[in-house]
Amino acid sequence: MTRPHTTAAALLVLALATSGCAANRSLPSRLAPSKMTNIGVNSYLWRAAIDTVSFAPLLQANPNSGVIITDWYSSPKAPGERVKLTVAVLDPDLRADALRVSAARQVNQSGAWVDAPVTAATVQKLEDIILTRARDLRRATVRG
Repeated sequence: MTRPHTTAAALLVLALATSGCAANRSLPSRLAPSKMTNIGVNSYLWRAAIDTVSFAPLLQANPNSGVIITDWYSSPKAPGERVKLTVAVLDPDLRADALRVSAARQVNQSGAWVDAPVTAATVQKLEDIILTRARDLRRATVRG
């Protein structure tokens, strides 16, 4: 598993049980363009979102609409809990407000899956992981 996958999976395990670090790199002197037009949304955000949530099976991933939906994922460390994620990349610019993550969580009670709360901090942390990964991808493009 790559670092974004490991970090996101670990975050979900913690979130499920209780309610990432960017590499230390020097900044380039110039940045790659933040607006990408080959697909309907920002390609750095799109790729970072796919990388981050790919530990779970994908139900839908449409780069033109910017929507990624995972199927239910249960961590081997918490098999009685599962999570389903929806990520929306909303804009062609690489900006924090161009990303929305939502999560649904369920717990198994007597053989039936029952909805359970997901903390706002968990969703915010996933957004932060995706944004950090997108910025790293952008920096790598300049160095390339």
